[in-house]
Amino acid sequence: MEVGGAKGSDAIVVAAIDFGTTYSGWAFSFKHEFEQDPTKVSSKNWAGSQLVSQKGPTCVLIKPDGRTLHSFAYDAESKYAELSGEEKHTDWYYFRRFKMMLFDKIGMHRDIKISDATDKKLPAKTVFSLSIKYLKDDLLRMSDQQIAGGSLRPEEIHWVLTVPAIWNDAAKQFMREAAEEAGIPGNRLSIALEPEAASLYCRHLPVEKHVGDQACVMSKFKPGARYLVLDAGGGTVDITVHEVTEGGYLKELHKASGGAWGGTKVDDNFKQFLVNIVGARVMEQFPRENMEDFIEMFRDFEIKKRDIGPAKEGKVTFKLPVAFTEMVLEETGLSFGAHLKKSPYANKVLHKGDKIRIDAAVVKGMFRGPVDSLTDHVAGLLRDVTGCAAIVMVGGFSESPLLQDTVRRKFPGMKIIVPQEAGLAVLKGAVIFGHRPKVITERVSKWTYGIACTQTYTVGNHPASRKYVNVDGVEKVDDIFSVHVKVGQHLKLEEQQSCKTYQMASADLDSVTVFFYITKDCDPKFVDDPGCHKVGRLDVKVPGYGAERQVTVSMAFGKTETEGSAMVAATGEVVKTKLDFLDID
Repeated sequence: MEVGGAKGSDAIVVAAIDFGTTYSGWAFSFKHEFEQDPTKVSSKNWAGSQLVSQKGPTCVLIKPDGRTLHSFAYDAESKYAELSGEEKHTDWYYFRRFKMMLFDKIGMHRDIKISDATDKKLPAKTVFSLSIKYLKDDLLRMSDQQIAGGSLRPEEIHWVLTVPAIWNDAAKQFMREAAEEAGIPGNRLSIALEPEAASLYCRHLPVEKHVGDQACVMSKFKPGARYLVLDAGGGTVDITVHEVTEGGYLKELHKASGGAWGGTKVDDNFKQFLVNIVGARVMEQFPRENMEDFIEMFRDFEIKKRDIGPAKEGKVTFKLPVAFTEMVLEETGLSFGAHLKKSPYANKVLHKGDKIRIDAAVVKGMFRGPVDSLTDHVAGLLRDVTGCAAIVMVGGFSESPLLQDTVRRKFPGMKIIVPQEAGLAVLKGAVIFGHRPKVITERVSKWTYGIACTQTYTVGNHPASRKYVNVDGVEKVDDIFSVHVKVGQHLKLEEQQSCKTYQMASADLDSVTVFFYITKDCDPKFVDDPGCHKVGRLDVKVPGYGAERQVTVSMAFGKTETEGSAMVAATGEVVKTKLDFLDID
């Protein structure tokens, strides 16, 4: 977790926003509530049609001006379906599940644009900031109801925004800037990494609030205990390994990892199931002309998906809108039933009226890809990190009985902990983190960090092709990657890392520019090697004359932004910069 600005303990209330791929929500607690019971957190129940959820779908409807939010979550789904039914939707902007555009992006620009349901584009920053503003304002309306005769002042609130731990620094920075654009003061905003927040929440839960292994309660873990946090959400699966240290603090043992194996992959497989029957053209056309029916069809699938367990037998019934079967006939000249008979599912699916009944084995097969990818990755991590006592399952997808059973079967020697309301563990943990921000003391670097430097040319150490003679007549080599932090290195948070001292490249220079770089390579040679990215610069005045003058460069991690600094040896002057991971070369 990253801590910035004012601490949560200075605030009357901590307010958290969990901005998810499929579902989003907010929660808060007052300081006096936290002191009585850290898990006592206020949140909202969201309702849409027959579906009631702990968070609302991450759907945004923006007016035709491209700047004004009309609605969010279920309201956005319903209004857009209404507009679509009346054929008035073409000028409106409707976005859903757009958070994944930030996953694994390097070289992302602030002005990047994303496409809505009909391929119209808006700046991503606009879409994200309008969504966060809605959640912020919605939370404030609820919290103000708990204050007699007034409302909260901005300085009385500390905000926490959650992001996946596997996201890179550019995506985290993008979310912070979107939150600030939404009206959250930057000095009162912390970024919480999702599995770390969930871990913190679970460590406060009493035994009666676990539905997993009752004999393994995280609050009882002693220093040295290790456990794996499996945060399975809608879009991504985010995994980290923690060890309890003295005083109940936590340190990360392995850099956060995971992939795009969340619950939406099951939805994608259901959609592909229909494509295999009626073809891709119908599935592409149907939401364009019948958005309301399309939304209801997948809402029904979401409800049924949550109940699919390993013991499920027989058939599972799903709604199939009449408008869908009518479109199949219009577009292809064949009925849905005729397509079904020619498909691989002829003997596994029954169709009657507005319903289809699918063999349970076929439905369970829709889980196989993401579940296998997830458990295979966990198995690899457990081979790398020894001594783990438990797997803690959080996130909405972790509530799936099928996923829970698979994890138990594949890891029979592990304790499996699933908190009640696993889908809210990240959100409620983010509130706890806002009150107690320094619980994570150590993290593992996902990057190699360093600067570009110049060295004297040495035969055997440097390629001759990079050699040049400087103004002092000395053979030099530029653009060498001087490593300060290696990928996989353990970092004490909020401490300076790897101070290194450099001399001037030539005697007559009166200033030096320090360029900061990142790469996934453990041992980079030059800053222009493939995979190296420039993330910051410092311009440093260096008085005097002579190549022996020195500048000491260091980096600090664990704050809101990664910080680079340089100190001039002769004067003691320190110059700092926040590394900028957006718009990098």
